[in-house]
Amino acid sequence: MATAVAPAKPALPAVRRTARRPINPWVIAITVTIATFMELLDTSIANVSLPYIAGGLGRSFDEVTWILTTYLVANAVVLPMSAWLSRVFGRKNYYMACVALFTIMSFLCGMAPSLGVMLMARVLQGIGGGGLAPVEQAILVDTFPASKRASAFALYTVAIVTAPAIGPVLGGWITDNFNWRWVFLINIPIGIVSLLLTSRVVHDPPEFEAERAAARGLDGKLHIDGIGIALIGLGSAALEVLLDRGQIDDWFGSRFICWAFAIAMICLTTAVFWELRQKDPIIDLRMLKTRNFALANLFYFLFGVGLFASTTMLPQLLQSLYGYRAIDSGLVLGPGALVITMLAPVGAQLVQRGVVHPRTLLFCSVAVVGISFFHYSHFTLDTDYAHYAWARALQGLGYAFFFVPLTVIAYSHLRPDQNNRASSLTNFFRNWGGSFGVAFVTTMSERRQDLHQVRTGSDIAASSPWLQNTVREMAAYLQTHGFSHADAVNAAYGRCYAMLGAQTQMLAFMDCFHVLGVITLCAAPLVLMTKYFKAGGKAPAGH
Repeated sequence: MATAVAPAKPALPAVRRTARRPINPWVIAITVTIATFMELLDTSIANVSLPYIAGGLGRSFDEVTWILTTYLVANAVVLPMSAWLSRVFGRKNYYMACVALFTIMSFLCGMAPSLGVMLMARVLQGIGGGGLAPVEQAILVDTFPASKRASAFALYTVAIVTAPAIGPVLGGWITDNFNWRWVFLINIPIGIVSLLLTSRVVHDPPEFEAERAAARGLDGKLHIDGIGIALIGLGSAALEVLLDRGQIDDWFGSRFICWAFAIAMICLTTAVFWELRQKDPIIDLRMLKTRNFALANLFYFLFGVGLFASTTMLPQLLQSLYGYRAIDSGLVLGPGALVITMLAPVGAQLVQRGVVHPRTLLFCSVAVVGISFFHYSHFTLDTDYAHYAWARALQGLGYAFFFVPLTVIAYSHLRPDQNNRASSLTNFFRNWGGSFGVAFVTTMSERRQDLHQVRTGSDIAASSPWLQNTVREMAAYLQTHGFSHADAVNAAYGRCYAMLGAQTQMLAFMDCFHVLGVITLCAAPLVLMTKYFKAGGKAPAGH
């Protein structure tokens, strides 16, 4: 009897393991993309609403810009730690906690009675949002086999490229037609839907349990790299403040910025040496020894620089020089997002079917993005909507085939147990690329405008026949419309100065696009330095 009963005992756990019905991986992909899209949208949706928020809360515009800075700082602090946190709490638990925190804080932001409450809520919202993108990428990598990942990455591409682009447009439309508080409140139903779907369809894979166990010692106790967390957190926060506030506070002319720079450099440099000596680091920098992964992260950084820099510059250029409304400038960005949405799945199929190797496709896409920047750099104040829309579509053509092969290359020589940490690092580089890109174009455009204004102004003497003739004609025209002679002359000189300012500002923006084009095209040959691999195959076991 004993021999007959004994085999029945181990059968019970087997029944429990197989009781879960298989879930279509695309259901999982769409579920996790919803919250990531919501979070990336929030990085830019509040930008155009700041003047209204300042009025609603009774604070100055400079004070409410901290609404953007605090979110980005909290985001930057949590993002590199997301892999470790998901191992400690479980990937599904951590992801749902992030969605819940982000949603609750969105409600608090929308109902905030004062700036202090708003800033506190934005910090916590940024903490929740920081873990969404890297955890989603890790979930996609583990959910789809290597031969099908390209299609999943296409969906991810659409989310990370489209969300920041439509954020300002959507924020402007909501603010104009409703109230600035709805910029935050629209996250609530999306967050609730994401939580309900995630609880039902997302589960940690069995292989992930080994990763979770690695976060604890043989005694089962959690080993926390407190020094690493402190160094990375403080250094990331200081660097984000430096980049976001540098131009506003005149960079190193400000003692505050100098302190931020010193803290960032000391903490992050120390963190690199510290993390390399840890057995279980918060950020596994040793993974950068893998050539394909290291080069891929360089292009993630470049991707962030180009995308966020151009997405920041174009609306500013169109609204300040062409008089476009926020929604009008959004229509210029629209063709690029449409091209990416339509062609990213095509790029995924080209990679999955082996029609084009990821290296070749990535090289061509980087070249197209670089060419699109050079195309922008030849525009003038007479350029119309159609030319800007087509230029953005050309840029979208490059980015449509950029992210999918890049992600395939990044994971091509990594083991499955490295996927979680890899997603944290890739998003870390992409996020910092975006911050550097925005800081770069914001600073360069202002500095180059000052330079062009000095050069151009020095070529136009007060006695210049062209200037005198222009002022005379304008003054005569204004006098026929009721201006006195003195007022007409002053207004004419003011108009000439405004024309000079518009021309020099346009030249400054074109210089920014030119530099972005040079950087992008110079980086393109680095794609050819990646190790060859069979696309869609399994990762090698010994890397």
